[in-house]
Amino acid sequence: MEDLKKRKMDEAIINGSAETSTAQDYLRSLLDPLNKPQLVDLLSRLGSQYPSIAEEIKSLASADPVHRKLFVRGLAWNTTSETLCAEFRMHGEIEEGSVIYDKATGKSRGYGFITYKHMESAQSALGAPSKLIDGRMAVCNLACEGLTGATTTPDLTQRKLYIGGLSPEISSEMLLHFFGRYGEIEEGSVAYNKDTNESRGFGFVTYKTVEAAKKAIDDPHKLFGGRTITVKLADTHKGKTVQMQSQVPMVPVPVPMAAAGYAQPGKAPVGSGTPVGYPYPQTVASYPASSYPNPPVAPAPYPTQSQVSYAPVSAKKELLGLSSTPPVGMGGYPYYYPKQ
Repeated sequence: MEDLKKRKMDEAIINGSAETSTAQDYLRSLLDPLNKPQLVDLLSRLGSQYPSIAEEIKSLASADPVHRKLFVRGLAWNTTSETLCAEFRMHGEIEEGSVIYDKATGKSRGYGFITYKHMESAQSALGAPSKLIDGRMAVCNLACEGLTGATTTPDLTQRKLYIGGLSPEISSEMLLHFFGRYGEIEEGSVAYNKDTNESRGFGFVTYKTVEAAKKAIDDPHKLFGGRTITVKLADTHKGKTVQMQSQVPMVPVPVPMAAAGYAQPGKAPVGSGTPVGYPYPQTVASYPASSYPNPPVAPAPYPTQSQVSYAPVSAKKELLGLSSTPPVGMGGYPYYYPKQ
């Protein structure tokens, strides 16, 4: 009797598994033609209605590092991996974190990565994406987004400002403190030389709103650090820089002969030495090989004709109008003509 019950239970389990497998295959055939937005919408609605499905979705998402890895840019050149991890450890346990260095020079490339152990820690860090690290405002976003994160929104060109004419003593922290009066800053820092780590005399500030950027631009010339600084949209400054670099260099106009030191008739030479405006030696540009066309080819000569032979003709030399035999005078003596 017991064996019969056990056999029936096993058969029920097998039948149930077969039915479950068949149901899954049927559902897969229905879901397969759907595109990604449709599947995302379907799972989000099911997750909001059934907590078990929501937990399953969170578990799968947390296992994938794409939801836990952050890209951090705008780091100072002297920021180390230890300093970077220390700033982001407040949001949760870090699985891995490092600054990226140039293999050739061994110097920081100004960005790094942070991978948290839990997805919730990454979400907490993204809640405050801007952090002041070693005097520079660094910004983070999901590494899978790269540079196409929240800071590359269409209005970025209206929120990012160029600050020119800065004093060498102005640090990034002082710059952020000064411009923080106009609104909340998303990122910003002074531009430093990679080799000497000295200020290059300008910087950038990106506000979180367009209104804050407009307030900072209202007075384009401000006194900061004992200097009058320039404030403008970074996109405008970039366009001017590109335009200046693309201009054709000016060709120096030669100095007149008298001013260059060449003597003129009736006047003493001015100055001595090499004439001004005419550098020596002068370089002569080489002519390209194809500057001149090849000379025209002479036409083919006429075909040679065979010579025609003629019979030899004897010619007699005779004086015009005179006989070839000398005349004879009286007494049989020859007669000679007088010289003309």
